[in-house]
Amino acid sequence: MLQKLTLLFPLWMLISATFALFNPEWFTSLNQGSTVVLILAFVMLCMGLTLTIDDFRRIGRMPKAVATGFLGQYTIMPVLAWGIAMLLNLPIHFAVGLILVGCCPGGTASNLVSYIAKADVALSVVMTVCSTLAAIILTPLLTQLFAGTLVPVDTWMLFKQTLQVVILPIALGITLNHWLPNTVQRIMPFAPLLAVIGVCIICATVFAGQAEGIRHYIGELILATALLHAGGFFLGYTLARYSSHDKQSMRTISIEVGMQNSGLAIVLSKQAFPLLPLAPVVGAISVLMHSLLGSLLAVIWRSQKT
Repeated sequence: MLQKLTLLFPLWMLISATFALFNPEWFTSLNQGSTVVLILAFVMLCMGLTLTIDDFRRIGRMPKAVATGFLGQYTIMPVLAWGIAMLLNLPIHFAVGLILVGCCPGGTASNLVSYIAKADVALSVVMTVCSTLAAIILTPLLTQLFAGTLVPVDTWMLFKQTLQVVILPIALGITLNHWLPNTVQRIMPFAPLLAVIGVCIICATVFAGQAEGIRHYIGELILATALLHAGGFFLGYTLARYSSHDKQSMRTISIEVGMQNSGLAIVLSKQAFPLLPLAPVVGAISVLMHSLLGSLLAVIWRSQKT
């Protein structure tokens, strides 16, 4: 039952986003202080609880696939985000938000979508972990490179925030899994669903806080995020294909490249770009878009023979 509810992640996202747009007052209290940061840290803790030391050993057993996905994640998506922002001549707040999404690591939802698509879930987990750990350095640097021409970028702030809301919670989760395995095993059935609920709350909070702006720019936002994630899926698959991977790995790499940790983009944009209040909106739309597109792609692939 819990797994079925977790698999309906895109539906919960759509419902929560729609509700927040038309009932923003319900989420006013969550938009204060560090609530969103704490929720994301909890989501990353849930991810950490699913990981073991053996997950890192797998990197040595599948280095080529991991390297391909890592390369696609941190080259295709930042360049694509910057290119789309320039092509569509997005306002500064949306351009910075889109670039930040493109510079973030792979999202935890990619593991779920890989499962639905009958891709390589173990490879997906390893690639998510690798890109997430590298985010502490690459996300601030790439954001500085691509968004620094538009607005001043506080690289140190991005570094600190990534450390606090990604690396530390994941490290705590892995540590708990190692030292308290029995306790973690009892919690594990609930962790994925709790992570889904956390992401939905984060996005609903952003939607509620900027409801008027979202309704005004909804077409522009949907187009930009759809191009980013659809392009990521396509180019990720193409990169994997020309790198001579098997079909299951190609699907996994495509999903991993196309799906970002947009929840992290929301938190980082709120903290690092306080003068651009609409920048986090792109991350919220991105979560919804890559979840819907990824799930659709997964269903198509699942219906095909592997």
